Amino acid sequence: MFERPRSGERAVLVRLGLGAAVDPEDLQEFTELALSAGAVPVATVTGRRERPDARYFLGSGKADEVRAAAHATQADVILVDHALSPSQERNLEKLIERRVLDRNGLILDIFAQRARSFEGKLEVELAQLKHIGSRLVRGWTHLERQKGGIGLRGPGETQLETDRRIIATRVRVLGKRLARIRQQRETGRHLRAEIPVPSLALVGYTNAGKSTLFGALSGADAYVADQLFATLDPTVRRVTLPGGTAIVVADTVGFIRELPHELVASFQSTLTEARAATLLLQVVDASNPRRDEQIAQVDSVLADIGAGDIPQILVYNKIDRLQAPARIDRDANGRATTVWISAQQRTGLELLTTAVAERLARFARRARLKVAPSAGALRSRLYAAHAVRAESAAEDGSLELAVELPDLELLVLARTAGVQILEVQAAEMPCTPGSAYLQSSVISRASKLR
Repeated sequence: MFERPRSGERAVLVRLGLGAAVDPEDLQEFTELALSAGAVPVATVTGRRERPDARYFLGSGKADEVRAAAHATQADVILVDHALSPSQERNLEKLIERRVLDRNGLILDIFAQRARSFEGKLEVELAQLKHIGSRLVRGWTHLERQKGGIGLRGPGETQLETDRRIIATRVRVLGKRLARIRQQRETGRHLRAEIPVPSLALVGYTNAGKSTLFGALSGADAYVADQLFATLDPTVRRVTLPGGTAIVVADTVGFIRELPHELVASFQSTLTEARAATLLLQVVDASNPRRDEQIAQVDSVLADIGAGDIPQILVYNKIDRLQAPARIDRDANGRATTVWISAQQRTGLELLTTAVAERLARFARRARLKVAPSAGALRSRLYAAHAVRAESAAEDGSLELAVELPDLELLVLARTAGVQILEVQAAEMPCTPGSAYLQSSVISRASKLR
């Protein structure tokens, strides 16, 4: 077996067109992935096959071509823009005498470099262990022999079997740790849900400009770079919309075609932000000729993680490259569905916040509450959630609070001791607690669930 170098980024990129010629856009995206991982592409090998080869995926002739390119350029690694089976990786490595990494392994390596939070690092490690678990034979063929003879007979376990057992044990440990972390997060989410704030999650294809938009909306110093997966760990900030409504905005990891299943299954810290959001802002690179295909890829991933039914607004970013004006597109009912902006030039941001405020308006109502003097803890939570718009004191020591809260939370307050709802402002007209508002189907369903 060849000696594996401890470092080295000179890479030969390999991409096949299955049943068709190689799409230049796919090849360019894979090149950007390699650059994001720190590789230096020194050669590119392309080709076309009707179906993958069982032994090498590439076919024996194309594998020899890759071998010649690797030796001619003194490459350290072969990056293949396809998902390879363990045996295909092993056969290619034996033939080419270089490390071979498929698309899934490359994306996992990028995620390992970008993870910053403790939970993110655990999730990336878990995904990597699951990915390499079936590939251990590639690196340990020289240790598969069992010793024999007097005094040399052992438990009969090869080095390979030992490593597989260690990995399985580590996977169980990581699974338990992540389960505890997620339970703690869920507990915190239930506590915050007592006085919730509408939440937005920025989703979209990688490098569409989500982090730039996040910084423009929140004023946060978010990391921005023209590279794939520049942001990995989710970042959350509070933003106040026109009219004083407070919301929480989360910047999430970018999606990509053929996102490894190991990441979808294991990497939940950033995906949870999208799944738990009130409204999704799908950021799209308006200048990309394949933007419709990228939107379909993002929608597919959202469906996979259970966020496909969450309302969303399409945000076409980078309109400065198209020299197009900022605008809001609406459906037949007048609902804002698409906003055209340039986050970098800060063009159209006021239209975006207006569209978000309109879409969130149905999630919250203004109300007047009478709070007993003993309900100080509730008053503090309302202020902490930025739900209070005004406050006045009555002669009996009670307080009148003007608040803005979702329907279901107003129902909870109506059942809370020491709280009296004086008035609820609907979208079109005011109504009182005895009117049809508190008897709506939404409230009735909530009552049955409690």
